[in-house]
Amino acid sequence: MKIRKDDNVKVIAGNSRGKTGKVLKVIPDKNRVIVEGANVVKRHQKPDRNNQQGGIIEKEAAIHISNVMLICSNCKKAVRVSRKRNEDGTTERICRSCNKAV
Repeated sequence: MKIRKDDNVKVIAGNSRGKTGKVLKVIPDKNRVIVEGANVVKRHQKPDRNNQQGGIIEKEAAIHISNVMLICSNCKKAVRVSRKRNEDGTTERICRSCNKAV
């Protein structure tokens, strides 16, 4: 997967289109990510030890990975990403717009 935890991404489809945020969690087996501040849903929470009050809470739901684009740290745009293998065998992500490592 070309998107990792703590990456800055932009949502390009769905109800949260246009929002940007940090990736909180990546779920690779379902091809989904959880983005901070995007796709916020309301859930009914029963009272428990951690949450004595209970009630309706808001939290981020998962978004399909095809609906987000990585924001390049150099050119500050939502870009496509390619991979490049170095001489030492490691791979790095390359911005398709500015051709620099992300």
